[in-house]
Amino acid sequence: MPDGAPTSLANEAVPMTATPRRYRPRLVSPLLRRILLVNALPLALLVATLLYLDQYQNGLLAAEVLALREQARIYAGALGESAVKIEPPDHPVLVPDIARPLLRRLTEPTPDAQAKLYAPDGALIADSRVTGGQGGKVVTEPLPPPVQRGFLGGAIGWLYDQALSLLPHDNSTPITVDLSPGAGLDWQPNVKEELRLDNTDQSREMPPYIRRTKDNRLLVTVAEPVELNRHTVGIILLTREAREVDSSLFAVRISILALFMLALALTVLLSWYLSLTIARPILRLAGAAAEMREGRGRVSGLPAALLSRRDEVGALANALSDSATALWTRMDAIEHFAADVAHEIKNPLSSIRSAIETLRRIEDVEQQKRLLAIIAEDVMRLDRLISDINDASRVDAELSRTAAEAIDLAPILQALKELHDSTRAEDGPRMILDAPAEGLVVRAVEGRLVQVLRNLIANAISFSPPRGKIVLRAQETGAMVEIKVEDDGPGIPEANLEQIFQRFYSERPKAERFGQHSGLGLAISRQIVEALHGRIAAENRRDAQGNVLGARFVVRIPRAG
Repeated sequence: MPDGAPTSLANEAVPMTATPRRYRPRLVSPLLRRILLVNALPLALLVATLLYLDQYQNGLLAAEVLALREQARIYAGALGESAVKIEPPDHPVLVPDIARPLLRRLTEPTPDAQAKLYAPDGALIADSRVTGGQGGKVVTEPLPPPVQRGFLGGAIGWLYDQALSLLPHDNSTPITVDLSPGAGLDWQPNVKEELRLDNTDQSREMPPYIRRTKDNRLLVTVAEPVELNRHTVGIILLTREAREVDSSLFAVRISILALFMLALALTVLLSWYLSLTIARPILRLAGAAAEMREGRGRVSGLPAALLSRRDEVGALANALSDSATALWTRMDAIEHFAADVAHEIKNPLSSIRSAIETLRRIEDVEQQKRLLAIIAEDVMRLDRLISDINDASRVDAELSRTAAEAIDLAPILQALKELHDSTRAEDGPRMILDAPAEGLVVRAVEGRLVQVLRNLIANAISFSPPRGKIVLRAQETGAMVEIKVEDDGPGIPEANLEQIFQRFYSERPKAERFGQHSGLGLAISRQIVEALHGRIAAENRRDAQGNVLGARFVVRIPRAG
């Protein structure tokens, strides 16, 4: 920093280099959370749909109601035949002393059921749970206690009922109607009002009543008329606890939840596996990229395990490796190019400086003119060198911005031949074109490809003897179009066939003055051809005895289509 410069400039330069972000694997990464959500959400929706068992429950209740109604009809038929007497004038009535023991006998095989017999006016005649004990004492036998499912079963049932209360229910059928939620065991419908039994409506069937008591019993009640000779003499209400329905529903729910927990565990494990095989490798790639950005490593910063993978992560790792290799290669090339440029510019500058220093010490006019001529030539050499350097530095950027398109090479070759013929000196080499008139369609950038061909033709002209021959050939070879430029010159030393494409390498004919070429022509040509996904090479033409007949440059460009 120059003396007196404000120190705040140093402080302002700090934000220019931001602190590199660290990529460290976490126990639960955001990607893992997204994977879990995506995998578990459909599973949860499926389980919620399966646990919504209204149709299944309705089917079980319908079967329960059908069986209970058939049982009630049997009871009603037995009472109508055995516990009814005929009172004049031809009026059948129930006999309570016969009906009570008969009703109890009928319900004995069903301990979880309770039957009540009513007169047509709604008066209770008999109850299967009420008996006369010793000393005429009335004894009421309760229904069996409700099934205890334990804490887990109760918790599952409570959570299930709370979840179902939030969902819509189908109330279009009486099977699912709960007319009296929380009613006790002694609840009964208004028999006379509900059945409306009279002489004109004796066959009306009362819908079933389904309710759940406070102690979580599911009770089903059906009613059937007791008839004799098509005269209604009473009504029997048969109530039974539908334990099988609850047990079946509970078993199905437990099975679904067990499968859900198993599927959820597998989902978590698979999501964790996906996180280990996707999220963490990506973080490792990000960390390797950060290290390469900081200059602490090149391709070696990428783990070999990721490079060897045969999936998308492996493809990403290899793409990053190739990008890093290309980047470092480009940086090395820029560094070497800068060093070569500095070296090439230094030579004419040294010559100019020496000439100027000598010019100051001599007074001879002729010598001063010769020194000024040398300075002029070196300046022209510098100008040519800087122009070629500028062109070389712009090739990659221009080709990356310009899209290659399909062009027919045959008219271009014909135009180059006509241009050569019109500008050829009297003793200059003549050009022979060996190519079809059309159909050599390649994918390239026309201006840059013409630059390559003109450079190769110019080289051939430089090395061809007076009245020599230059052959320009072109043909299709598979997926490529091959272009050859041949001359009758002295050829190329075998050791330099590859070296001639290096920057600033120049091997010119002896008759040509030094400094007429920058040595970048063939280097720029290779740079252009390789950017077009082609290849360029040099070789010597030989006769049958192996004698060198001249040089040949071969360019291969991808064929379009």
